[in-house]
Amino acid sequence: MTAAIIDGSRIAGEVRAEVKAQVEELRAEHGLVPGLAVVLVGDNPASAAYVRGKERACKEVGIYTETLRPPQDVTQREMLSTIKELNGDPRFHGILVQLPLPPQLDEREILEAIAPEKDADGLHPYNMGKLLKGEAGPVPATPAGVQQLLIRSGYSVEGKHVVICGRSNLVGKPLAALLVQKQPGANATVTVCHTGTQRLAEITRRADILVSAAGSPDSITADMVSEGTVVVDVGMIRVPDASTKTGYRLTGDVDFDAVKEKAAAITPVPGGVGPMTVAMLLVNTVRAARSQALRQAHRV
Repeated sequence: MTAAIIDGSRIAGEVRAEVKAQVEELRAEHGLVPGLAVVLVGDNPASAAYVRGKERACKEVGIYTETLRPPQDVTQREMLSTIKELNGDPRFHGILVQLPLPPQLDEREILEAIAPEKDADGLHPYNMGKLLKGEAGPVPATPAGVQQLLIRSGYSVEGKHVVICGRSNLVGKPLAALLVQKQPGANATVTVCHTGTQRLAEITRRADILVSAAGSPDSITADMVSEGTVVVDVGMIRVPDASTKTGYRLTGDVDFDAVKEKAAAITPVPGGVGPMTVAMLLVNTVRAARSQALRQAHRV
C-alpha cells in the first residue's frame, strides 16, 4: 500500500476561494472590508516568511492587512499600548501577534490583551474556553486546518480513534477539544500523547487517525503506524541541508518515505497543514468582520 497524499495546498486554495466570495458579499451587503492587523516583533527570518505568506493570502482574497513591526527590544508596555490601539481601530476585525516573541515580553499577557472578538488566532483564554464548551467562536488556525483537511479529503473522524502526539496550547490541546465535541466533523475518541507517555508506539498503532504535532523531526517512524492509518503531520522543522540554496530544508515529525508505505493517507511537509493554517486565519478574520458588522447593525 502506498498512501494517498492529502494535498493541503489544493484544499487551502478551495478555502481561500470561499473566503474571497464571503469578502465580496460583506463589501456588497455592508460596505465592509475585513481587516487583519499583524504584529511582527524584530526580524526573525522564519516569522518574517510566515507573515509574508499571510500578507499574500490576504491580498488574494481581498482582506485589508497591515503589518506593524516593533523593534526587537520593544518593551512590554509598548506592546500592550499597541494592542490597545488595535483593539479600538475599526479598520481591523482581526489581530494576530506573530509568535515566538523575544524573551523580555510576556506572551501570555500580550495575547490576553487582544480583544476576544478580534482574536484572529483563537488563542485568547475566553475563546479557548468557548472551544472547550463547544460554543461558536474563533478556533486556533492550525487545529481548524487539520479538521478541514480531514473533512474535505473524505476522512471522517466521527467514531474514530484519533491519537494526537503533542499537548501544546497552539495545536495539541485545542485540536483535542475540537475533535471530541459532539458536532459535525468531530465526535471522535481522542487520545493525547506527550513526553510523559509510556509505550507511545503501542498507542499510536491503535490510531485510526494519527496527528503528530511534536516538533521533532522523523519522530514518527513506520513501526509506530498500523496499516491503513490516516497520518497528519503538523511538524514544520528547518533542518540543515547544504545541498539547498537556503542551506536548510523543511521536514515534519513523520518519516514520510517509510510511513507512506503503510498509511492509507498522509500529509506532506511542506504542502500539507501549513497552507491550511493560513487559510483558516483568513476564515477567522472574515467571521469576526461579519460578527462585528451584525453587532453594529443591531445598535443602529
